Amino acid sequence: MLKLYYAPGTCAVASHIALEETGVDYEAVRLNFAAEDQRKADYLAINPKGRVPALVTDRGTLTETPAILAYIAQTFPAARLAPIEDPFAFAEVQAFNAYLCSTVHIAHAHRPRAYRWADDEAAIKAMQRKVAQNMTDCFDLIEAQMFKGPWVMGDSYTIADPYLFTITRWLEGDSVDPRRFARVWDHHQRMLDRPAVARVLAAQAA
Repeated sequence: MLKLYYAPGTCAVASHIALEETGVDYEAVRLNFAAEDQRKADYLAINPKGRVPALVTDRGTLTETPAILAYIAQTFPAARLAPIEDPFAFAEVQAFNAYLCSTVHIAHAHRPRAYRWADDEAAIKAMQRKVAQNMTDCFDLIEAQMFKGPWVMGDSYTIADPYLFTITRWLEGDSVDPRRFARVWDHHQRMLDRPAVARVLAAQAA
């Protein structure tokens, strides 16, 4: 059975939702970041990076959200979470998710984790002040150029949708009103109506 390690509110929400969408049996293991569970020896033996998500499979452990999402889509094709039969279309999904991972998530992380990039307090504060503008710029691009609608990649729901939903939930904490992005906000509201999303949010809030 697959085992997903997650912490509530993190990017692991996307993988959690994707697993729930497949309908397969899996185990979700919650880490308490406040207690620094991610830094404890037993978890570091699973994921030496000390971060989430981590997905334990019968062939080993996968980390990094885009990789985990692609694995879920390809392992459970009946769930139709990606156009895996079309190399170009699947690459488009991967490109969107890579942007969320490599650019948008990093832009957000400069607010809660600016200490990763600087030790000087003034530099840290300067990076934190820039987060709202950087996140706005990222979502302006998503809204105007990258989001096809009604789902991220068009008519079909894919693994890009739970990932966008997860990061959209961070905007208010970054002092950005998500309602300014009309298409993304509509997407966010429709995601909340999906049973799999509701189950994951309820489980993570428990």
